[in-house]
Amino acid sequence: MSIADRLSALGITLPPVAVPAAAYLPFARTGNLVFLSGHIAKKDGKVWVGQLGKDIATAEGQQAARAVAIDLLGTLNAAVGDLDKVVRIVKVMSLVNSTPDYTEQHLVTNGCSELLAEVFGDAGRHARSAFGVAQIPLGACVEIELIAEVRD
Repeated sequence: MSIADRLSALGITLPPVAVPAAAYLPFARTGNLVFLSGHIAKKDGKVWVGQLGKDIATAEGQQAARAVAIDLLGTLNAAVGDLDKVVRIVKVMSLVNSTPDYTEQHLVTNGCSELLAEVFGDAGRHARSAFGVAQIPLGACVEIELIAEVRD
C-alpha cells in the first residue's frame, strides 16, 4: 500500500507548506536527509494556543501533536515530491508549552509519533526528544521538528 493510500485510509489530506513566519526555510535537504523546521500546532487554521498543565490536558495535547504531524507530512511531501521516497523518519524533537510541574511531555509527543508509525510502519519509528518549555512562538501549545531519510 502506498503512503498516499494509507493517508487516505486514515482520512488525512495533506496541507500545503506553510509560509515561514520568520527568516528560515520550511525545510532543508542535505544528501539523503531532509530537516523540517519546527511546525506549531494549529486548530481550524489558527494557532492552537494554550499551556499543558494549565488550560490544556494531555489528551488534547496529543491531538495537537497529531495535527502538527499532519502538517509536517505536508511539508515533507513538498520537500521530496512523494512520501513513498521516505526511507525512514530518523528523529522527532517536540517542544511542549507547559507549566513547571507538568511532566507528560512525552505522552503529548506520542500524538505525533504514533501517527508517523501508522503512516510509515516500522520506517516511521524514530529517535525522539520531548521538552517542556515556558513558551512557544504565538502561544502555541506544541511545536515539533522532524528529520527524515529519503531516496531519489
